[in-house]
Amino acid sequence: MKALIFANGLTYDGPMSRRVIADAEGALTIAADGGVRVARDYGVPLQAVIGDMDSVEAHELDTLGASGVEILRYPPEKNETDLELALMLAAERGADWIRVLGAMGGRLDQTLANIYLLALPALRDRDARLVSDSQQAWLLYPGEHVIQGAPGDTVSLIPMNGEAHGVQTDKLYYPLRDETLMFGPARGISNVMDADEARVSLRSGLLLVVHTLGRA
Repeated sequence: MKALIFANGLTYDGPMSRRVIADAEGALTIAADGGVRVARDYGVPLQAVIGDMDSVEAHELDTLGASGVEILRYPPEKNETDLELALMLAAERGADWIRVLGAMGGRLDQTLANIYLLALPALRDRDARLVSDSQQAWLLYPGEHVIQGAPGDTVSLIPMNGEAHGVQTDKLYYPLRDETLMFGPARGISNVMDADEARVSLRSGLLLVVHTLGRA
């Protein structure tokens, strides 16, 4: 099952965003509060809106509710962000392919928090990614992984939870051979795909992948 989530950030329309929307046919569509605006920018009809509703006009919520959109309202004083609630909802309803639009840009603290949300335990075995303009970002856990793209695409590997050990790559221009990527140095930034598929494996740790179409 697929889910397409719209966060209350900047729209940043672009080729990766449009590709994801095309791939999301039949997906559960959820707006995290003001993500209603981002969904409208993309012309995607919603099935649910979740959050404290402090970024959506009351009349707009009324219109959405009258058209059959599920409105899930939470109090403003809560522990979770609206996007966190949306991600949890997608997971609870069985989505194993989750894409989030509107999660990057604007406030740096919110962007960082949105990236960290990818590490939610409920998303551990799901394909959850943030998408913006020409790029997408997701987490890699220990094991072997395939990155699909095209020759010339930019791939960055960023350690997220201390050191990432035993990092190896195949079909990336700058090879990593059983290396340790440390939190701080930019060793894994701006690599380049040599083929339509590249492989990354790690023995321990956690990597954030940022895949950008073409040379960034």
